Amino acid sequence: MSDMVNSPPHYNQAGIECIEAIFAALGPEGFKAYCQGNAIKYLWRHQYKGKPVEDLHKAQWYINKIIEVEQMDEL
Repeated sequence: MSDMVNSPPHYNQAGIECIEAIFAALGPEGFKAYCQGNAIKYLWRHQYKGKPVEDLHKAQWYINKIIEVEQMDEL
């Protein structure tokens, strides 16, 4: 069974994770803004899509990515 929160198969093509390509394209600040927007999106619609807990986990995943980048900046 696929992990649709942490590693959805449709986000990995030819061994490249989409999220890593986005980070490379946007840099740390742009990436954090991207993740913030996605977290807001999942929080906004979690009650309306039919899988509220999954969408809350997705919001949490994006928030955790922001934390990871913030911690990289602290090094």
